[in-house]
Amino acid sequence: MFEHAVDRLAPLFQPEQIFVVTGAEHVAPLMAQAPELPPENFVVEPEGRGTAPCIGLGAIHLRRRDPEAIMAVLTADHFITGTMHFRRALAAAAQVAEEGHLVTLGIKPSSPSTGYGYIKQGESLGTAEGFSVFRADRFTEKPSPETALHMVESGEYSWNSGMFIWRVDRILEELQHQMPEFYVQLAEIEATLGTLGYEPTLNRVWPQVTKQTIDYGVMEGADEVAVVPVDIGWSDVGSWATLFELLPASDEGNVILGPHVGIDTRDTLIFGGKRLVATIGLEGMVIVDTEDALLVCPREREQEVRAIVRLLKENGRNERL
Repeated sequence: MFEHAVDRLAPLFQPEQIFVVTGAEHVAPLMAQAPELPPENFVVEPEGRGTAPCIGLGAIHLRRRDPEAIMAVLTADHFITGTMHFRRALAAAAQVAEEGHLVTLGIKPSSPSTGYGYIKQGESLGTAEGFSVFRADRFTEKPSPETALHMVESGEYSWNSGMFIWRVDRILEELQHQMPEFYVQLAEIEATLGTLGYEPTLNRVWPQVTKQTIDYGVMEGADEVAVVPVDIGWSDVGSWATLFELLPASDEGNVILGPHVGIDTRDTLIFGGKRLVATIGLEGMVIVDTEDALLVCPREREQEVRAIVRLLKENGRNERL
């Protein structure tokens, strides 16, 4: 998916214009998957602190390269079938961002999903490259089924894709205004860019950074936020259910990745590793077998994996996370 994420940016971006913010353990495999990207464009987070700090770290590197740059924030776990339409949408969003707006791509809802955040479209801001542009009135995180249905039926809401486009100076201004403590930390790190003091400073400061998402930390309180609704064949592959929908299924409705033998098994996702997964009499399940953990749950409850993660943290089992 990382390779696809990089490939679909051409020809809008040259390799030297693409930065990758990731953890240290991922740098080597990602470099191998995208050898065309300059090694210096891989920005290492010592540890994950949420999307707001991640974006801020990328922004100071970009500002050092080009203080007048327009920055597009795109994640590698998105599945997009309408590549050409996606590129046109990015070009349109860049035009809106030039005017000082913080722009987000909104996804036309295909169902009243409770797994996504929603953006309410406000007054029209005109068009760009044939795309309608609206002021973003409100962000709503993962609503109830009843609220989600009302939002979709109203036609006034888009799914929050988590893809953002803005001038690099504008996002840093917003971070300074809305997350001042973090901005001071960011400025301390930025002052060492290009010097031998960068990594020691980053490693010292970063663990002290408060975890925060870009939605809560910036977008919900920002002025001049715009949304460009798009229909680009988008899926956020953040759940096993989404993966089940995207991959080809067998005649029995099973999606199987890895060694498997089954009897009377239907409509089940099986994600295995080296070991053989054997199933008998299962229907509508998710089975994920990795080196150090095994997950088994009904497909309709796969989003409750978050509860397992919380339980492991509460019990001090961080080595399994």
